[in-house]
Amino acid sequence: MKFDTPATTNPIDQLKVIGKATDRIDGPLKTTGTAPYAYEHHDPVPNAAYGYVVGSAIAKGRITAMDVAAARGAPGVIAIVTAENAGKLGKGKRNTATLLGGPKIEHYHQAVALVVAETFEQARAAAKLVRVDYAREDGAFDLAVAKDGAKPSDDDPDLRVGDFDGAFASAPVKLDATYTTPDQTHAMMEPHASIAVWNGDKVTVWTSNQMIDWTASDLAQTLNMPKEKVRLISPFVGGGFGGKLFLRTDTLLAVLGAREAKRPVKVALQRPLMANNTTHRPATIQRVRIGATPEGIITAIAHESWSGNLPGGNPETAVDQTKLLYAGANRLTALRLAHLDLPEGNAMRAPGEAPGLMALEIAMDEMAEKLGIDPVEFRVRNDTQVDPAKPDRPFSQRQLVQCLRMGAERFGWDKRNPKPASVRDGRWLVGLGMAAAFRNNLLNKSAARVRLDKRGVVTVETDMTDIGTGSYTIIAQTAAEMMGVGLDKVVVRLGDSSFPVSAGSGGQWGANNSTAGVYAACVKLREEVARKLGFNSADAVFADGQVRLGNRSLPLAQAAGDSGLVAEDGIEYGDLSKKYQQSTFGAHYVEVAVDAATGETRVRRMLAVCAAGRILNPKSARSQVIGAMTMGVGAALMEELALDKRNGFFVNHDLASYEVPVHADIPHQEVVFLDETDPISSPMKAKGVGELGLCGVGAAVANAIYNATGVRVRDYPITLDKLLDRLPEVA
Repeated sequence: MKFDTPATTNPIDQLKVIGKATDRIDGPLKTTGTAPYAYEHHDPVPNAAYGYVVGSAIAKGRITAMDVAAARGAPGVIAIVTAENAGKLGKGKRNTATLLGGPKIEHYHQAVALVVAETFEQARAAAKLVRVDYAREDGAFDLAVAKDGAKPSDDDPDLRVGDFDGAFASAPVKLDATYTTPDQTHAMMEPHASIAVWNGDKVTVWTSNQMIDWTASDLAQTLNMPKEKVRLISPFVGGGFGGKLFLRTDTLLAVLGAREAKRPVKVALQRPLMANNTTHRPATIQRVRIGATPEGIITAIAHESWSGNLPGGNPETAVDQTKLLYAGANRLTALRLAHLDLPEGNAMRAPGEAPGLMALEIAMDEMAEKLGIDPVEFRVRNDTQVDPAKPDRPFSQRQLVQCLRMGAERFGWDKRNPKPASVRDGRWLVGLGMAAAFRNNLLNKSAARVRLDKRGVVTVETDMTDIGTGSYTIIAQTAAEMMGVGLDKVVVRLGDSSFPVSAGSGGQWGANNSTAGVYAACVKLREEVARKLGFNSADAVFADGQVRLGNRSLPLAQAAGDSGLVAEDGIEYGDLSKKYQQSTFGAHYVEVAVDAATGETRVRRMLAVCAAGRILNPKSARSQVIGAMTMGVGAALMEELALDKRNGFFVNHDLASYEVPVHADIPHQEVVFLDETDPISSPMKAKGVGELGLCGVGAAVANAIYNATGVRVRDYPITLDKLLDRLPEVA
């Protein structure tokens, strides 16, 4: 189905199932421990051996010798895989570094060997017997040092509109400030894990992955084999946040280990390798300059960001939101990429906008203070209904001002004391902060297969994944709405590369695109059902398990007959996204309390107001947003990969020392969705919301801390040592 004109009234608009707060249909499986995750497919893959990954002990250099004799002779060892016996390997187009190192080493904890044994404990013990000699080379590990040698991004060139330099120089009120965000890791509970089994020249992998088709393609390319001989299965994913978008070491080494051992092999990355072997969010240095009139109208805005990566990698796109969020005739956005010999930097939940708004939205507050204007009002005055760089390109929907005003009213913003360090509650300094939220709406092709059987059961098959976000449920809701049946008559099968290719899970594009693909397949199935029953498909009504037209009504199941009906289709997008800018918007409000003596920060209240198209399932959408808000608190207050700048690795590579929020850190969270549909986006009239809930939270916390204490911190995370010597004197 080609979607190239705005959606009109369609069966989804009935809202009998879509739009209802619905329990996740996979919930009982997960709460009873019966949902099989990647490492747990014991029934289809019995007698699997265990693989343990040996990671490089240096960040850059070469392996000069490797002795595996002691490991090979250890109890239970079946096979050992290294670059020497793995055969000629290619590299997937989405991988920056090779997944099996040797002799060249590109980053710390790059996999150099896999030890396969009968038990996990035997594999782990034998892995410690592998002896590797290295020739260490000097590497670049410090972004601040490498910054001056950073180069413009080839894929994202500087955007200049008007005369920024002249407008900024002549602006009556100016801000020029630099902000930093640290390296961060995804820290999902389920590690990267895979089980592989060969059947002749074909391989099947049960894995934990967000993007089945991407990974199947890159695995085939790495193995130099046809894609049709690779099958990936990933029905449940225990968290991804962007860290499982791509082919990773666990998958490749499970496949190579199974080939070498000639039996199924399972591999789960050790927690330290999740930080140093897989991808992470790279650190940034961001400079924001804003010029404005005394009345608070922005005349010049610039946002430049520096980040680092391995050769061939991409920058953190931290300026994306600044291209579109606020008006201003004279503009500059620029990315600079430095060469760093650290583990690969890549997507982490809301890449670009998440770290970018951590800088921009502090800068907006700082500018508002210079102007003597309320921070909410300053943002409202600089709203735009068109792409600032392309004024003839309007937003499909843009309710940022509504989000800001509703949030201010619900949160009691009018009670905020604008003078910092003015409100106390016993030993606590109390402050309110806010920030705008922004995330682009991304469109990707997505397909599905829909089956109708003689019992009236509708089965949906698509390689879409559920990373804990509720994909099973919204896809079931879509099929139920389209075919006029209850959720009890819908079966959803996900995460298998033998199914039609979906959009996959990432970039908050999953919900809108995958359900649009199911919509397209259901339209085709409705046409076939109507034809079988002798109805005009355009006029037939599908409801309550029946198909009706005028006075005629027949059971849906009757059309299936004994052999059933199958329809397959997908959504493909035309050029509406070129004519209209599609984005999601929101506002975050936060109350914090800071201990006046110790600098300890406690978040007391949080509110998110979101405008993100039709909300397909308010219950799971709210869960997505409160989870994102929680990640935002972590980014603001505690999350930081501590970098050993001498040896080039992340030291705190476990959940004991890489701090993330726990229940005690998170207060009452309120989420409000504006009533919005976006017919430009898809037939579902939906967009995404899972990453919007994160974008802006860090800055809202930072702004609240400033309001509470009068201490402005521009370097995340805002730990107490950055506050302590600047706090107001305790009375």
